[in-house]
Amino acid sequence: MQTSVTFKNLDPSENLKSYVGDKLDRFDKYLYNPAEANVVLSVEKFRHMAEINIIGDRLNIYGKEVTEDMYSAIDMVLDKIEKQIKKNKEKVRKHRNVAKARAKDIIAEDTLHLDEEATVKIRVSGIEYKPMDVEEAILQMDLVSNNFLVFTNARTDQVNVLYRRKDGDYGLIQPRI
Repeated sequence: MQTSVTFKNLDPSENLKSYVGDKLDRFDKYLYNPAEANVVLSVEKFRHMAEINIIGDRLNIYGKEVTEDMYSAIDMVLDKIEKQIKKNKEKVRKHRNVAKARAKDIIAEDTLHLDEEATVKIRVSGIEYKPMDVEEAILQMDLVSNNFLVFTNARTDQVNVLYRRKDGDYGLIQPRI
C-alpha cells in the first residue's frame, strides 16, 4: 500500500511513520488492487489526532480519532478503518452472490439428448407477468420488440400469451376452461 504520512504541529518521527506503515500493511490482504493511504498526524494542545484516508479501486474510506496519546489514536482509527473495509467487502460479496443467483435463475441452459446425433439446447428464461386486459396487452406489444407477451388476463385471472403473427396481426393463446 502506498502510504504518505503528514505531521501537523508535531516533529516528524521515523518511529511514528514506521508504526503507521506497519499497521497499514496488514490491510493489503483485504484490498484487491493497490490502494493509497494518506495519514495526517496532528497535535492541538493536549489532543492527539490521527486521520486516515484510504483511496482505492471503488473504495474511499475515511477515519479520524482524537485521544491524549498518539499511538492509541493511531490504533483506534485503524480499528475503525478495518471495520469499514470488512463491511465494504461483505457488502460487495453479498451483491455478487445475489447477482450470480439472478443470472442463474434468468438464463439456464439445459441439453436434451434425443439420440446419439441430435442434441437440442433449451434456453429457460424467467418472466414476470401482470394482470391486464387484452387491449392493454396489444398496446404493450406495440411498445416492445418482442414477438410475444405473457400476461394474466384481468377478466379471467388466467395466464394468456399474445403473439405477433407473420402477417402483422396478433394471436392470443388462452387456456381452455
